[in-house]
Amino acid sequence: MPPETNEIQVASLTEPGRKFALWEILSVVTSCLLVEWVAFSFVGESKVVAGVPVLLALGYMFYSHREHDETWRDIGFGADNFFGACRLLLLPTAVLIALAASVSWFSSSAAVAPLRLRYLLLPVWALFQQYVLNGFINRRAQLALGKGVKSILLVGIVFGVLHLPNPLLAVLTFVGGLIWAAVYQRQPNLFALALSHTLSSIALALLVSPRLLNSLRVGFKYFG
Repeated sequence: MPPETNEIQVASLTEPGRKFALWEILSVVTSCLLVEWVAFSFVGESKVVAGVPVLLALGYMFYSHREHDETWRDIGFGADNFFGACRLLLLPTAVLIALAASVSWFSSSAAVAPLRLRYLLLPVWALFQQYVLNGFINRRAQLALGKGVKSILLVGIVFGVLHLPNPLLAVLTFVGGLIWAAVYQRQPNLFALALSHTLSSIALALLVSPRLLNSLRVGFKYFG
């Protein structure tokens, strides 16, 4: 059986190399926070202004992949392990959906919202988020902290922080981030993660009152 080409090698990485991997994570997260807290809040929803830090981050991420000799399959855009990843995600995704239903039930806001056309774009948005979160941040976290609890926890914390100051959404995305990070480290397939992400997001949008989630607002937009 051929070796897994997407296995991340950390044994030979020097201490400066591990610190640099953490710096890479910080730079990408900072770009995301600039969009959430600055671009949309003080400049308005100008796609041009918001696109600048996003494009800079993406450009750096592509450059970093090249420097680390990471192929698209290494990153998680392969098809060979899609069903293996789906099997690992089946139960956790059901748990995430049940968690959304529980929040709705215990908050006395149980109701099913109507389906919206924009939900058709959710798979694309979910794939993009999973690429940034796991295809890049998770891989760099493994370089810095190794495979396992520490790097998984870091990914979950990052995902939760990016959804602040929305408390409920931050908690839910922290849990989701932990699950997706753990599965990615076993079966790195972004398409499977995006499918789980999409189903969980739709369940959240349909079952949980927008009042509880403040219409999914994050950053300064959360305050109105």
